[in-house]
This record gives sequence, C-alpha cells and structure tokens, in this order.
Amino acid sequence: MYDGFYNLSKKPFQLNADSDFFFNSVVHKRALAYMRYGLTQGEGFVVVTGKPGTGKTMLVKELVNSLNSNDITIGIMVSSQVGADDLLKIISATFGLPYDGEDKATLLTRIERFFIQQAVDGKRVLMIVDEAQNLPKDSLEELRMLSNFEMSGKALFQTFLIGQLQLGETLFLPEMEQLRQRIVATFQLKPLEEEETKNYILFRLEKAGWQQTPQFDDDVFNAICTYTQGIPRRINTLCDRVLLFGYLDELSVISLSAVNKVIADIEEEASIVTDEFHDVVALSTSSNINYSDTLSPQMEERIAVLERTVANLRTILSKERVLLRKAILIQLDMDGAYDDLSE
Repeated sequence: MYDGFYNLSKKPFQLNADSDFFFNSVVHKRALAYMRYGLTQGEGFVVVTGKPGTGKTMLVKELVNSLNSNDITIGIMVSSQVGADDLLKIISATFGLPYDGEDKATLLTRIERFFIQQAVDGKRVLMIVDEAQNLPKDSLEELRMLSNFEMSGKALFQTFLIGQLQLGETLFLPEMEQLRQRIVATFQLKPLEEEETKNYILFRLEKAGWQQTPQFDDDVFNAICTYTQGIPRRINTLCDRVLLFGYLDELSVISLSAVNKVIADIEEEASIVTDEFHDVVALSTSSNINYSDTLSPQMEERIAVLERTVANLRTILSKERVLLRKAILIQLDMDGAYDDLSE
C-alpha cells in the first residue's frame, strides 16, 4: 500500500531480518567486533545477549555473510526446549549427518569424525545457536562436552550462543561454572540512542528508495525513540504504522501529531485487548461462579463482559473497514490516473 504511494521500492520497516537493512550502529559494530575476536580464538563459546528486538538475528546474518565458507563450516540452530539427546540429533541434521534411530554413543562418534574430517580439509566448525535462552542446562552442558573434541592440540568445534537476557542469568548459575570458563567473548546488545534511532529510520528509508517523501519533522524522532525505547523491532512496528497512517491521510509530511495519533491508536488497541482478557480470566477462574445456575448474577456479569468484548471488537473492525475502504478508493484513483497518463 504505502510503499507505492510514497514511491518506495520495498517496505522499509518489515519485521523479518533482511541483511540488506543491517544498520551498523555503534552497539552492533562493537558486537560484531567481539564476535570476530571470538572467531580468532577458534575455541570455546562466544555469548551475545540482548532484549527481544535488539537485532540479534540480524547480527548473526551479517556475521555469516562476512565469513569465508572455504575456511569455516557453519551450522545455525534456532533452539527451543531441546534436551541433550535431541540436541545431538539436531547438530547431526544441521551438518547433514544421519541420526534417525541412532543411540547417543553412535551420534557422538559420528559427530567427532565429522569434526576431524573438517579439520583435515582445513576447515573449522562453528555452531551458532539462536534463541539460546531456551536451551535447558543439560543441553548447554552437552555443547560444553563437544567443545572438548580436539586434534593436535586444536579445538575442533566452537559455539556462539545468541539469546535474550535470561541466557546470561542461566550461564551465571553455580552449576554452569565449567561452561563459563570456556567463554572467550561476551557482549550485551543495548537499545539505540535518540540520534541513532533517527539515523536508523533514515537508513532504512533510503535503502527502500526513499526520495524525501514523506518528509519527517525533526521532533518525531525523539517521540519514536521514547515510545520504542530504541529497540529496532519496536521502531519498525511503529514506523510501519506511521507510514500506513500517512498513506491513508495522504500526508506528505509526517508530523509529531501524526506519530502521537498512531501511538494513541496502538495503546488503545492494546488496552482493549488486555482489559477484556483480564476481565474474562478473572471471572472464569472465580470460585464463586455457580455454573449450574445460568441465571446467576456472576454468569450475567460474565455474559456482559463477553458482550462488551464483542462490541469493542466490532468497533475496531468498523474502523479498519473504513480505513480499508479509503485505501482502496485511493488506490483506484491512482490506478485511474496512471491509465490516463498511459493513453
């Protein structure tokens, strides 16, 4: 929608981690430096943590794109609650090794042989675990055991753990002492400052072919930074909504009032959903509700809550229909104008 209206080549604030939109902020530049330093060590663990949305996955993609595949064999795993035995199967699958129906001893032997063969071929093996905060402690311990594999005094396997702040908390548990001793570099991603938030927004716009339309008043960047707390994913979400609002209202300049209106809409939507959810949960879990009496005051109140929820959802849907209808009409007008020019 708005990308055509503003003559953009693509959506500048999409949520998926597109490495073309990697913004080399001060904090991300430092994180990459720590990761590359860890690579030069060729062993142990490198740990990068940060709040959700701070750009950890984008960082991984940027690092991988910069590495020479002739020198290093890279496996990437997005972890969940994976136990130690399943972890070995996932590692095997990641590097193209058979694993189905194999016991742990066979898996370990095959993985070690793979590491050795890679070393003979002059390549290092790196496993990058994204969302590593989800790994149970026994799986982290299994990764530590794999780091013991070596040949001629050189480590055969290195692991990067990328995760949310809980990962750091797990690694500082007393039982994680041996793994902590294997950490060669660690870095925590911080949110963007106000000036970098502005540069981040303009960078992504320019990457999408922005030609100064729409323009942005200077005071909008502080408002965006304050509301999003400088977290890139939140910035993307808000800016995407702001551009959609600008498109629907045919704005050539994004003002502070426009940004505040979008923020208010987002807060209102979140408040409606949260309030109604809490009301329904509170009533449904109340021990005083008599489910056998469908006409009890408690049941009537519960029905009233559900009716308010439906009414609010209808209001939101009605607003969305108006916006969609307006968007369609604007698009039809633009298509008609284009047809007139092409005749």
